Amino acid sequence: MRLFLALGLCLALLMPARAQEAFTPAQRAEVIEIMRRALREDPSILREAFAAVEAQEAEERRTAAARALVEAREQLVADAADPVRGNPRGDITVVEFFDVRCPYCRQLTSVMTELVRRDGNLRLVMKDLPILGPNSVVASRALLAAQRQGKYGELYDALMALRGDVAEAQIRPVAERLGLDWARLRRDMDDPAIQARLDGNVALARRLGIEGTPALVVGDRLVPGLVPLETLTQMVAEARAARR
Repeated sequence: MRLFLALGLCLALLMPARAQEAFTPAQRAEVIEIMRRALREDPSILREAFAAVEAQEAEERRTAAARALVEAREQLVADAADPVRGNPRGDITVVEFFDVRCPYCRQLTSVMTELVRRDGNLRLVMKDLPILGPNSVVASRALLAAQRQGKYGELYDALMALRGDVAEAQIRPVAERLGLDWARLRRDMDDPAIQARLDGNVALARRLGIEGTPALVVGDRLVPGLVPLETLTQMVAEARAARR
């Protein structure tokens, strides 16, 4: 019983200063001594207290992320400027945040391609998130510039298949092979509007608590990291069922 009392007093000491004003200096000293004695007798109290705090913080993060997804729904799925793959009129939208230079994003490419192939009613929104350095920014600018020539998807597939780094020197021959007008593409890459779109994607990712790539939004769920095809298929099915 004394150990439970000590734990309660531990939590009391973590309360705001105003709440602690109810204790006199002598009472606070007594509380601290009880805590020390209890921890000597049973050190697991401290571990359990930290575990409880961590669990509460994790739950608060999940709640905040869910709220952010709801608040950002239109920006996630209904931005007409975003590149879309799959069925543009699909009943379920999956949003993918990616960096062309991210090795896990490259691994996910085949998974997403197969997911779209299997599900003809899936809409895939692409959110370029260049977080791995200057070459990532260059590649994302090239992709969004290629979108203006109707070849976003083709350049995306080609860049994801490249071996080694993706820099401008590697992008140009690929773009020209795909029939893109390089001079126009290069001008568009420097258009402030394209950088503004990338900045918007970065700000949205931060708002959602996305800390790396890849990251997917499936229905009302934020899914970080590389996800197996079977898991994604199940998530899409659950999101579709939730709409009915």
